[in-house]
Amino acid sequence: MHLIAKLYFWLAGWKTIGTIPPEIKKAIIVAAPHTSNMDFPLARAFFYIKKIQVRYVIKKEWMKLFLKDFFMSTGALPVDRANAARMVEHMADLLKEAERMYILISPEGTRSSVKKWKSGFYRTAVLAEVPLILAYLDYGKKEAGIGPVFHPTGDYEADMKYIHNYYSRITPRNPEQYENLA
Repeated sequence: MHLIAKLYFWLAGWKTIGTIPPEIKKAIIVAAPHTSNMDFPLARAFFYIKKIQVRYVIKKEWMKLFLKDFFMSTGALPVDRANAARMVEHMADLLKEAERMYILISPEGTRSSVKKWKSGFYRTAVLAEVPLILAYLDYGKKEAGIGPVFHPTGDYEADMKYIHNYYSRITPRNPEQYENLA
């Protein structure tokens, strides 16, 4: 998949920026902004190119027939959004038990426009005592990247201000669906 992903990026004119520091063995990777179905193949290709094994949250409705095998083979963690009450604890437990694990989460929880991000990605990082890695797809620059490693302080409002400020410079595929929340 590494070579296929490199070819895909080359043909599409995309470049990769950054990587996860080697000392970071576990983290929540924040995938924002998320405004298009095209985000998935680009993000997945990015992590194949970087040879970083990631798991990612996906709604369980996508796990049907032949799609289930495909998504599971690419790192899917199916989520029942109607019964998400224990999801934070479940993901934190997965991180605590693993020797090395990166979970990719879109804080919007959808490709549609939202007024407020869901807090589960942040609460999971705090509960599992792992950092947040700020990753992005910048369609304006045709750049997929890993930005700073951010260690949550527990002050949700202050931390989110920093995170939203970081993402305010990123151009999503569909800017009209992404509201800068800073």
